[in-house]
Amino acid sequence: MSQLTEKELAKLREMIEIDEIKHTKLLYSHLMDTRRFDDMANIFTEDAVCEFAHFGNWEGRETIRKNYHAVEEGIPSFGAMHGTCNHIVELTGPDTAIGRSYLYEPSTQGEAGKTPFIYLGVYDEEYRKVDGKWLIARCTLQFLWPEKGTSVDFPGTFPKAL
Repeated sequence: MSQLTEKELAKLREMIEIDEIKHTKLLYSHLMDTRRFDDMANIFTEDAVCEFAHFGNWEGRETIRKNYHAVEEGIPSFGAMHGTCNHIVELTGPDTAIGRSYLYEPSTQGEAGKTPFIYLGVYDEEYRKVDGKWLIARCTLQFLWPEKGTSVDFPGTFPKAL
């Protein structure tokens, strides 16, 4: 077997970083569903911003922690399933990246025969590597259903075409 080229090594490093970012996003969903908001807040940078349309803009880790507790109060663990998929990540620097993923959030408590969906949307995020860990620095949830709540520039031009 031949040695990896410098280009292949660089691509491998990029893939490792992207996988770590995707792990952070998956952890976000799991911590949301299990109602572990204190742990979930710690995957945001200290100065993170969450832009959640009708829920408002939340600035700073402590505000994010407090607001998740308030908004999600009374919903039991796995009362809803925070499914994210189609995650595309692009490194923008050695310690920065951007990403987009889809949100499918069904309730597990609804009546059979009725739509289980609470929200459908798209996450647009910025990530920053802090002390060797990829954290969410900006999280914008573009709400698509049941009511629209999107940024002025949505959908934008991310991701780049081939």
